[in-house]
Amino acid sequence: MIVRSFRDIEGTDRHVKAASGTWESKRIILAKERVGFSLHETTLYAGTETSMWYANHVEAVVCIEGEAELTDDETGETHLITPGTMYLLDGHERHTMRIKSDFRCLCVFNPPVTGREDHDENGVYPLLTEPDDA
Repeated sequence: MIVRSFRDIEGTDRHVKAASGTWESKRIILAKERVGFSLHETTLYAGTETSMWYANHVEAVVCIEGEAELTDDETGETHLITPGTMYLLDGHERHTMRIKSDFRCLCVFNPPVTGREDHDENGVYPLLTEPDDA
């Protein structure tokens, strides 16, 4: 059994800040826990725009605070995301988040991230893995 709080991981290597300066993520469950997913609390900052494409992952996001406009970059369709709203990137959609007010969300990734990922020039997280214990 694992018990930890987001407060416990502030300032550790699980507290990742994007090189772009547009978001930070507290990664409370990572690939090294070997449970098949990772869980993060991510904050995207008001007034920022981030384009992403999870070519290697499926991501589910639940907004718990703030407001953002989510655009499907492939179709141009937009959605207002507010507290209690979930979106699922089950088709590896290229998407852009325009943050209206500090946007805090819970994110689940499959396959799990290692904690070392940041978006590359295409908005993609590389597919990193943990070494086998055996």
